Amino acid sequence: MKDFHELLRTRRSTRRYTDEEISPEDVKCIMEAALMAPSSKRSLSWEFVLVEDTAMLERLSVCKEHGAKLIAGAKLAVVVLGDPTKSDVWIEDASIAATLIQLQAEEAGLGSCWVQIRSRFDENGESAEDNVRELLNIPLPMQVLAIIALGHKGEEKTPFDLEKAAWEKVHIGQW
Repeated sequence: MKDFHELLRTRRSTRRYTDEEISPEDVKCIMEAALMAPSSKRSLSWEFVLVEDTAMLERLSVCKEHGAKLIAGAKLAVVVLGDPTKSDVWIEDASIAATLIQLQAEEAGLGSCWVQIRSRFDENGESAEDNVRELLNIPLPMQVLAIIALGHKGEEKTPFDLEKAAWEKVHIGQW
């Protein structure tokens, strides 16, 4: 395993993937990371739909107007859901799980990209969430937060430049 700080520095959003399949062992490890994610009062308000079918990945890639096309090139999409009846902080809980998915993918040498779905719309003004819900038969009250696209990296990104860290955003004691 990489040093965690180095893992954070090297994890960058990957929008191009190779044709290489993701191993079942890597998928299992990534999902174990998601299932270990903390949740408010251990409500486990998050759930996940894994999509590997290329035709469905293509259909998901047009669920919103901007920023989803990359899903078509991924080998796996993890649709991150939350149940607002289980927790009033389902968005935060699901966001933590989604982040752990991305970090575990990076540790496995895979690329990932967060595709925001909640509060986004397609080219006709229709809800991206409703589009995903219909494609994957997601029942209410489940809410769709995001789709994490995953695959072997088809592009190399430079690590985060710590010289560009926005230290002016850090306030000590008070604003």
